[in-house]
Amino acid sequence: MRQHPISPVTEPTQYRAIGVVRGVYVPTDAEQLTRGVIRTADGTELEAVVLGRLLTLMRRHLNLEEPHLWVVYPRSREEEGLHLQMVGVWEPSTLAAGEEAESPAADSPAAGSSEDALPEGDDYFSVRGELIYTRPETGDLVVKVRVMPRPDGSRPVPFKLQLKGDVPLEHLRHFVALNLRRQAQQLQLESFEVIGPVAQRGNRGGKGRRDGAASKGGKGGKARPAAAAQGGPRRP
Repeated sequence: MRQHPISPVTEPTQYRAIGVVRGVYVPTDAEQLTRGVIRTADGTELEAVVLGRLLTLMRRHLNLEEPHLWVVYPRSREEEGLHLQMVGVWEPSTLAAGEEAESPAADSPAAGSSEDALPEGDDYFSVRGELIYTRPETGDLVVKVRVMPRPDGSRPVPFKLQLKGDVPLEHLRHFVALNLRRQAQQLQLESFEVIGPVAQRGNRGGKGRRDGAASKGGKGGKARPAAAAQGGPRRP
């Protein structure tokens, strides 16, 4: 059984943006619960919405006056900072296996409180996608993340995540796997791996850029285990 809220990667170019944030969820409307903020220990209030079956789990099993480790999909808002889509909660010490399965982690066992701790720690995020903007001198990054087709066959529009960190220009238009840490309203790069160039469609001169931006081993910063999907728009 999986003992981590972020699923392992199943293929090298698997897109995703997912992370965990510990805090108290404060709904805008105590009767609705679907919108509110996650209030973290550092005093940051992160705008959030509750998705899927997590809503039922919150109503039946969680004390919302206490902090929890929420499983979230990050999005970027131009003026509002980080926006989170809450899709699960990681708390196997108090939730039975069936209840924990409300989260995308699924299959987590009921166990003692030691099961709640993650090796990456709180506020860890995994983002995998195409690096479409990097400016090392200011520490600005933008990664484009594609979303899997819906059951009806329609394809959601890819989204962009604004991140902070230093990735060399030679890795532009490459698929990258990033390990990040939330700092207030930003996701700060801790380490990265370059997987390979992304084929460009209808992009005049794109081939030359790809040939001239070969990966140099793909490692940056301290090695950390790659971890899981999604993010928000900014003009690259």
